Amino acid sequence: MSSIIFQIQSFLIVGLLIFGVTKRKEKYKHMKIMKFAIIWDLLLVAQIELNRGAIAKASKVVSNPLILNIHVSLAISTVLLYALVFYTGRKLSQGDESLRKYHKLIGAGTLTIRIATLITSNLIG
Repeated sequence: MSSIIFQIQSFLIVGLLIFGVTKRKEKYKHMKIMKFAIIWDLLLVAQIELNRGAIAKASKVVSNPLILNIHVSLAISTVLLYALVFYTGRKLSQGDESLRKYHKLIGAGTLTIRIATLITSNLIG
């Protein structure tokens, strides 16, 4: 049952991230939506860890199926990229326009990897 709840949350988070990107011209709306989605996603990671012991399972790289190792790599990359996209977004909101192109690139990469994380989570089951 928890698996379905995690999948629904994950799907909603990705939808919210995509919606947030469509609101990028409306600075404050974009920022609020993206912050909410990122925080929700980090809370989802915490839920999965608390319910499934995901870190312990992920640490068994040698015996894990390839798809699980790919999924874990994508999930970790997403979290790390969230930190970068948050940092560049914060600097942009403070008026540092020199980071705009990096923020766009990091944001696009983060969203792409987050979508891949959603897909691989469905392949794992």
